[in-house]
Amino acid sequence: MDPSQGPARRPQRPPTPAYSPRSGGPLDLDRGLYERIATGPGRHLVEQLTVPARAGRAWQVRAGQVCRIVAVTGPQVGDFNCWNVHNPRERLWASRTRQLQAAHVTTYDRLWSTLPYLRPMLTFTADTLQYGQDEHGGRCHDLLGTRCDPYVNRLLTGEDFDYHCHSNLLRAVLPHGLTELDVHDVLNVFQVTGLADDRYFMSASPARPGDYLEFFAEIDLLCALSACPGGDLSVDLWGPDAQDPLPTCKPLRVEVYDIDSVLVDRWKPPGRPDYRGMHGLREPQ
Repeated sequence: MDPSQGPARRPQRPPTPAYSPRSGGPLDLDRGLYERIATGPGRHLVEQLTVPARAGRAWQVRAGQVCRIVAVTGPQVGDFNCWNVHNPRERLWASRTRQLQAAHVTTYDRLWSTLPYLRPMLTFTADTLQYGQDEHGGRCHDLLGTRCDPYVNRLLTGEDFDYHCHSNLLRAVLPHGLTELDVHDVLNVFQVTGLADDRYFMSASPARPGDYLEFFAEIDLLCALSACPGGDLSVDLWGPDAQDPLPTCKPLRVEVYDIDSVLVDRWKPPGRPDYRGMHGLREPQ
């Protein structure tokens, strides 16, 4: 061996996901159940709202209902947060969801909640994009990044702008008793992202008019969505080639449905992990 080449490396098998599901385990969901929810008859629209361009809205979805986020008129990124409506300390945990599911979600993936609750908050039942992976390694419906915010904007541009997704989500949830501290890392709906040389990149949204991402609520949810002021991300937002994205900004629509109980006769709301170890601490005598 040539010493200048360093120690020889043994061939290694390709890495496997760290959190692989086992048959019948908590990560192995009943796909037949969620396919029936997505395609079965007996669906009734009970609420519909519009998220205007560069604005945010909040709404509730009860456990057992279906919610659909629609790209009404074409490509537009939406930043999504969700909480347990009865206990907002339980909310989307983006980093654990990346580990348990994927960095980009689609049909049959779930969004998981924070500790100590750690349970699926919702399960995706339909995704009309089915984007897969593009030639740059980009994928859609992103959990890699997070929301745009006025603090980063001030840092990068020296200017204030009050309609970033962080601000839109904050205004949306204030009437529900939440604050800026409750706004958290998001699911970027209709957004294509990836890593290039380990640096985060964003590509233009591929959504077409009428495309949607749909989910089934596993618990009672408060949801919030911002129609991103970056629009469809087809122009650079920062740097020497930055442009005003306003011409690319569009509204989004939210639809909430009741479904017939026969479609969910085998479903029950998920419970918390039954951990009672007190983290090695001892209660006072």
